[in-house]
Amino acid sequence: MYWQRIEDLRVDHDLTQLDVANILNCQREVYRRYEKGTRELPLSYAIILAKYYNVSLDYLVGLSNIK
Repeated sequence: MYWQRIEDLRVDHDLTQLDVANILNCQREVYRRYEKGTRELPLSYAIILAKYYNVSLDYLVGLSNIK
């Protein structure tokens, strides 16, 4: 699922959950819930993360393995 992908991207970029939460302008606990799949990631946040990590939205949400 996409939450594993956003966690993998974060770890690959040597970022903490707090770092990504700051990028999204949300609390760390809120971001943690996105990453664990207990809360759905809003499209606006997905766009921000895709741009930040330089990947497609399809890759970010697990629809494609092509970055």
